[in-house]
Amino acid sequence: MLGWYDSDLGRYALQREQAWFDAVSSDLFGFVAVQVGGCDIDFLRANRMPHRYRVCPRAGDAYASAEYLPFDGQSLDLLALPHALEFAEHPHQVLREAERVLRPEGHLLISGFNPRSLWGLQRMLRGARAPYPWHGRFLTLTRLKDWLALLGFELAGGRMACYAPPIDRMAWLSRFALLEAAGDRWWALGGGVYLLHAIKRVHGMRIIAPKWDTGWRARATFAQPTRNSSRIATP
Repeated sequence: MLGWYDSDLGRYALQREQAWFDAVSSDLFGFVAVQVGGCDIDFLRANRMPHRYRVCPRAGDAYASAEYLPFDGQSLDLLALPHALEFAEHPHQVLREAERVLRPEGHLLISGFNPRSLWGLQRMLRGARAPYPWHGRFLTLTRLKDWLALLGFELAGGRMACYAPPIDRMAWLSRFALLEAAGDRWWALGGGVYLLHAIKRVHGMRIIAPKWDTGWRARATFAQPTRNSSRIATP
């Protein structure tokens, strides 16, 4: 993944994704923020929560599968999934885990590659054995929204990005700069990447804010390892 982000096309995508994650996460408050996937890049760098972790199968602060997160239920305030779903074996299970570990009113940030775009067409042409990111199983925005709604998430915002064709040459990408500005107006669902902000809603529950001055500490805590989670590396 990191090698692709070093390419011209990867830098083009990363610049737009990072700008969105920075803008959204900087205004989200709480104690515990976790990023799952993309551990070589800090997508939550702008967030100011005191406890921030990155989880990946072979790197990060905790080594674990996205399908089985090593955190207690309702222990996270913010969870980021940068391209975690299209490269997970069971993406719906990843979302179920997100619902489990997030507190009520917790925030979920998702980035994904849009199959109904020029980027999706490139994936089809290159085939399942192509290198990152073209071997991923791109999820449609409609399916993802349906899954989120079934799990009790409410969309709070989102946008499309990367309207230029997936050409790995910065000179050509620069020539399509006008598409980025015009894309939202003329081709609203045609961006190569979608970015979603969802909130976990628990209907009928009244949220009582903790008394921060009583010594309460965030229980950001990793759950005890089970046979479904990998070795935990505490930071």
